Amino acid sequence: MWMRTRWMALLALGMTLPVAAFSEKNPERNVYYGEQHVHTSWSFDAFAFGDTQNGPEEFYRYALGQPTRHPGGYEVKITKPLDWGAVTEHAEYMGMVQEAADPNSPLRKNAPWLASALGFAARHDPMLAFKALSAVIAKGHRIEELNDPAVVAPVWKRIVDIADKYYRPGTFTTFAAYEWTSTPDSKNLHRNIFFLDSKKVPRVPFTPVDSEDPRELWAWMDTQRAAGNELLAVSHNANLSDGLMFPTEVDHTGRPIDRTWAEARLRNEPLTELKQLKGQSETTPRLSPNDEFANYEIFVWKLLGAEGAPREYGSYVRQAYKDGVALRGTRGFNPYKFGVVSGSDSHVAVVPYRQDNFFGVHGTVDDTIEKRVNGATVLGLNSLWVTPAGLSAVWAEENTREAIFAGMKRKETYSTSGVRIPLRFFGSWEYPADLPEHRGWIGTAYAKGVPMGGDLPPSIARAPSFVVWAAKDPDSANLDRIQIVKGWSQHGQSFEKIYDVAWAGERRPHGETGTVPPIASTVDLATGAYTNTVGAVELKTVWTDPDFDPALDAFYYARVLEIPTPRWSTIQAIELGRIPPSGPGFSPVIQERAWSSPIWYTPDAKAREAGSKGLTVDELRRENAAVLDDTALRELVVGQTLEVLNTVTGRRYEILYGAAGRRLVTAVDGEATNLDDAGDFMHGQVGYEIRNGRLVTTLSGTPFEVSVYKLGDRFYGARSDEFGYANYEIERVEGDD
Repeated sequence: MWMRTRWMALLALGMTLPVAAFSEKNPERNVYYGEQHVHTSWSFDAFAFGDTQNGPEEFYRYALGQPTRHPGGYEVKITKPLDWGAVTEHAEYMGMVQEAADPNSPLRKNAPWLASALGFAARHDPMLAFKALSAVIAKGHRIEELNDPAVVAPVWKRIVDIADKYYRPGTFTTFAAYEWTSTPDSKNLHRNIFFLDSKKVPRVPFTPVDSEDPRELWAWMDTQRAAGNELLAVSHNANLSDGLMFPTEVDHTGRPIDRTWAEARLRNEPLTELKQLKGQSETTPRLSPNDEFANYEIFVWKLLGAEGAPREYGSYVRQAYKDGVALRGTRGFNPYKFGVVSGSDSHVAVVPYRQDNFFGVHGTVDDTIEKRVNGATVLGLNSLWVTPAGLSAVWAEENTREAIFAGMKRKETYSTSGVRIPLRFFGSWEYPADLPEHRGWIGTAYAKGVPMGGDLPPSIARAPSFVVWAAKDPDSANLDRIQIVKGWSQHGQSFEKIYDVAWAGERRPHGETGTVPPIASTVDLATGAYTNTVGAVELKTVWTDPDFDPALDAFYYARVLEIPTPRWSTIQAIELGRIPPSGPGFSPVIQERAWSSPIWYTPDAKAREAGSKGLTVDELRRENAAVLDDTALRELVVGQTLEVLNTVTGRRYEILYGAAGRRLVTAVDGEATNLDDAGDFMHGQVGYEIRNGRLVTTLSGTPFEVSVYKLGDRFYGARSDEFGYANYEIERVEGDD
């Protein structure tokens, strides 16, 4: 009885319990940490990286805590077993290398010549075989023999059967799953597909060989669901999508982003992957210039080693959330109401989740400390850029397929950088300021509000409150702070602000910005050690939005930061007697973290109507405003300094448009500046051009267009990404010939 009482007390504090310790369903839910994105040698690219022996069974054994062979020839072991996981092999040509080597396989019987060629290539130059198959897929071609259901179905059935074999309800949950690997022009549109019931899976998966268009994938998923086969998709690696993962005007085929598109995506994709081996997809310093923690594991690389850096706009989650609320406020739909998870995308069945237990992710390419620290590359990907895997955390009543799938579907999930930080986040109109101090506060939080992934009901004329609680991972560092990231939209423009809401120690927030100073670092770069002499074991608070406007669409999510700790590259460089490396996107010292799924607020019609009204392009047209053509635009801007008023924010900019096609923000609100980034998307010195009646500026690789309208003697600018609003008043200040 005493032990049960103690467990209930821990639950009241939000603590995580081992499943074995509490086997009853917990209505207040437990957190379960899992892997939703991993490949084994049954994916043809993983085979090319030297992981020729480890298949799905080896991953599940590894996830359960059993020592497992690394492709480098040594044994490795996970730091702590997972609660759930799914092998997500590439659906296209799944297991075909193994089929080519099996004399009794359907491939050998149906297409012996192809099996012989594939087997020869795999034995003599696996990377060449990988490149050849990748090129075929990227160009949209089909190798019919490798796509024959008679050949594919047995492999897919074995994957499903293995998942069933290792499913242990109450202890370890597995799912039948796979990856749909759409890569048009080396741009990532990948999704992982999860099935609830392994007995209802289709005979063969829907693959990018069938179609590379997400619309077609969603349509196929709808037909599966209509037939009683429940499933969901998780988009991943948005940071490598080159702006295609989260479009706002048209998709990669040029078709419009409309309500039908948004509803199909919402219906099928409740989640996106925020962190994995190839960096994080939350945000970047250029997208979030006022976020001091945005420069974390930025991964700049294109798939298959393609040249150039991916576009940032349309590639990161926070901007997608902002664009989503802007679309909701202007067009009535929001396609980007998804929750967050994490994963590995490891192409080795053994996955490193910790900085101090990192053994590479590309088989024999990076299987030694020397190779990793020396920056071994594959397809232009430097091993120093790679980071340990993230973990997907799901709040669920029990560790079963049904409960975890339901948690994923309702988006009561969060993402971690690989550490196991328990995190609770709820929103309400009526939480008391001392709620976390109450016994049974979690039950109250559920009863009077919504958890992460939920929607606040319409406003009741007061600001919402959020209760947030986090505790340190027992095997990792203390906590630095909890932040709440808010995004909102007004007249097609979107904004963000980061609030420090709970933090360790006696630090005082800055009087003007409210920002809490950095916590002290205990990392010793000579030894790679750190201490938990700073930071907190637990942080909790209730925070009320001080800037709430009931007329504006908004979202909120929590971000928890650990104190500084050494990155894996630092630990391993020191082991070799070298100076810790640093480079773009990574540094010797990092702060591990967790990100919650958001809570959204959508105004009702009455609240929206009570808000301020902006000037729209439709209104200008009704007033017979003239849109400037190329000649008129050149006369207005080239060689001129313009004063531009953002009518939403009230900020005023002076912008010099040079005759040589360069633009420079020279002043903001009357204060001279030469900053590279002046905020509000009015970036500093960048190129511009005039074409097709629009002033085009390219920011972070993405072109933004401004149409200029003249009404009487006044000029108004409408940006292409502000959804039909003309939010800028323009006047000529002086010439600069």
